[in-house]
Amino acid sequence: MKKSDKILILGARGLVGSAITRQLKTSGYNNLLTPVRDELNLLNQQATLDYFEKSKPQHVVLAAARVGGIHANNTYRADFIWENLAIQNNVFEACFKNKVDKLLFLGSSCIYPLGAPLPLKEESLLTAPLEPTNEPYAIAKIAGLKMAESFRRQYGCNYYSIMPTNLYGINDNFHPENSHVIPGLIARMKKAIDENSPTFEVWGSGNPRREFLYVDDMARACVFIMEYEGAIPDLLNVGTGEDISIKELAFMIKKLMDFKGELVFNTNQPDGNMRKVLDVSRIKALGWKPEIPLEEGLKRAIDSYLEKIKQ
Repeated sequence: MKKSDKILILGARGLVGSAITRQLKTSGYNNLLTPVRDELNLLNQQATLDYFEKSKPQHVVLAAARVGGIHANNTYRADFIWENLAIQNNVFEACFKNKVDKLLFLGSSCIYPLGAPLPLKEESLLTAPLEPTNEPYAIAKIAGLKMAESFRRQYGCNYYSIMPTNLYGINDNFHPENSHVIPGLIARMKKAIDENSPTFEVWGSGNPRREFLYVDDMARACVFIMEYEGAIPDLLNVGTGEDISIKELAFMIKKLMDFKGELVFNTNQPDGNMRKVLDVSRIKALGWKPEIPLEEGLKRAIDSYLEKIKQ
């Protein structure tokens, strides 16, 4: 990509999109399109086509999606599959009709089957049933990456997919119930601190193990792939290749936030998949690797949240 190329970041106000925008600016790209929903409603097919026809982006990053944690995925199942399929279909159509040079589609590690061999390799896709609590979201994401693959094979389009692990960091969704695990723990623990609560409830047993990647590392991976000039595989995992138990994670956040109470694990809440960690050897072989350790990333996420709620 040239530094002056017009790059459209869809979902630029979200966790991933805002990080990608920051990274592109840091890398010297100066012609970025970052429309908000009032400017571009991706659920509207005609509005999406009209925007592309008018703006003529050369490269597109599809970071817009309906996202949430295990509670949100399991509760709003229809919304998650319908909205994500609609967004993807509209964007792929607009990219194809307007001859976009390169499209980067962001998936999710939940695309992999429940019980697939660990660490999760890209080859495990579609080899067994999915984890039930987030199956609708996962099916939508699988459809997106298969769409990218199919356009590339039939029409020669430069459409690529990357599958990030669990992301966290600046500009996350800190909703106490509908967020992912790290921002949810941070927001609820801040509330417990403010209320001088003697205990803090962690949903689930705390035994499941998860992999977490700081969002700025993810953004670097996106720009790395957009700039890469060699052959790119159909699918690329992006993560650290290391996992941690939810219990260990909760105690780490407790320490960083200086919460004095006791952690209580509510086993009536679902655990989901007991362990999930990605094999990231493919993208590392291309030359990318993560840089920000978990504790450092958590410090940044906590600081950004505390600063946000002051405003």
